[in-house]
Amino acid sequence: MPSPPSQAEPPASLASWALVAPIAASFTFGVGLSLALPLLAIVLAARGVPGTWIGLNTAMAGFAAILATPLAVPLARRFGAARSFVAAIAVIAVSFVLFYVIEPFWAWFPLRLAFHGALTVMFVLSEYWINAVVPSARRGLAMGIYGSVLSIGFAAGPAILGLVGTAGATPFVVGAAVLALSALPVLLARASEPRIEGEGKSSILAFVFAVPIATFAAFTFGATESGAISFLPVYGLALGYSESQSALLVSALALGNVVSQIPLGLLADRFDRRKLLFGCGLVGVLGTVAIPFASGDYWALSAILFVWGGLVAGLYTIGLTHLGARFTGLDLVSANAAFVLMYACGALIGPAAIGAGFDLWRPHGVMAVAAGFLALYAAIALWRLLAAGRP
Repeated sequence: MPSPPSQAEPPASLASWALVAPIAASFTFGVGLSLALPLLAIVLAARGVPGTWIGLNTAMAGFAAILATPLAVPLARRFGAARSFVAAIAVIAVSFVLFYVIEPFWAWFPLRLAFHGALTVMFVLSEYWINAVVPSARRGLAMGIYGSVLSIGFAAGPAILGLVGTAGATPFVVGAAVLALSALPVLLARASEPRIEGEGKSSILAFVFAVPIATFAAFTFGATESGAISFLPVYGLALGYSESQSALLVSALALGNVVSQIPLGLLADRFDRRKLLFGCGLVGVLGTVAIPFASGDYWALSAILFVWGGLVAGLYTIGLTHLGARFTGLDLVSANAAFVLMYACGALIGPAAIGAGFDLWRPHGVMAVAAGFLALYAAIALWRLLAAGRP
């Protein structure tokens, strides 16, 4: 939930150490989410939990984000951004290990709340921190760098699973250790943390409809990203691929995000962001339609996921940049809160819908539901473009 820097603290350059903390946080968010979602889905599937229930449990990530989003800034205002970061990392690491220790399925629902709530606090504060220290004219590039590092984190999670497997305590212990180590750069950069001061002038919900082409981009990305990360491993297993191959499908998607974010950020600094958002949505629909046709060839499937993942992730990067260009001052705080809230709503609805689609049409219901989300967004973006062109 970004806030502008105070006048006493001029914006830092893109090379400033002040960006170390939020970039480290974005990496942690990526690792934590991409490691937990496929690992937990595979573990639950191995225990015989139906796809719909796996989706409902995964959807707790979105519910946790909705609860945690309005708490992030008050926590940082009271305790400081760096301390809040470190506390969130501690909660993430401990709760992740507890997923292995605690076996009853019902107990995984409150664990999801703690794990994803702490991830959300880091997510919101990292975006606030970046917007507070980066020059406004380079916001697109800064968000591209942020998105690339976040995507590297997303790629690292499934890669860890590919190396250590999904059985036993090893993936949980290794994942918790990686997450805990990310606290170090945050502590080193704590002297550069920006202050959170003042109150917003408008409600969060007002900003949801003020710029729907941006906020619904966040919703669509949250729905497709969370659902795809959760069910790509299960989708791969249903296609007949091994556990490691299925987990690495998420890495292919995430690596596409890594490659695409900086170029998309540069484009967002130079061209009409609304047209770029429409393009990302439209190509996303085409990609989801193509995936089932390539599902019999592992390398073709991975290549399409690589391109598809990169362009769909542009919905978040370009949408966030569009908000930064539309609002300033404390309005930017509320606008970004609305953006994160819509992402959380998508993460709540997407996995449950995609899980139901998987049960109704195995295995391609996963892609059919994702295509539906993207087609709906492309229609919203086209409507906004046509409305903007009217006299």
